Amino acid sequence: MKSYTELNVWREARALVKVIYLASSTFPPEEKYGLISQLRRSAISVPSNIAEGIGRNHVKDSIQFLYIAKGSLNELETQIYLCLDLDLCTQEQTNSIFENIITVRKLLIGFIKYMETKK
Repeated sequence: MKSYTELNVWREARALVKVIYLASSTFPPEEKYGLISQLRRSAISVPSNIAEGIGRNHVKDSIQFLYIAKGSLNELETQIYLCLDLDLCTQEQTNSIFENIITVRKLLIGFIKYMETKK
């Protein structure tokens, strides 16, 4: 198997982290320990769990970490909706972020399906 750094899903998830950091950098300071922290932690969790999953010795363990990454992606998506609800992001910003999330989700689901064939 490739190194996790060569996987498109990991690269796209890593790019999503940057998008989230840039978007959240414009939030009000009182959100530093609120939504900013939650958004960044959720975003970071996605590529981190992909990397950890690939580093596991058993396919079953790898798949479990990929599902954790998928859960973090869902959590991030929910938090973006909350940012929109609270007027912390514009509709245009959220649409752009959702496009990134959809890309990562599709790649992640495809990678999970691929890994399941390795069981």
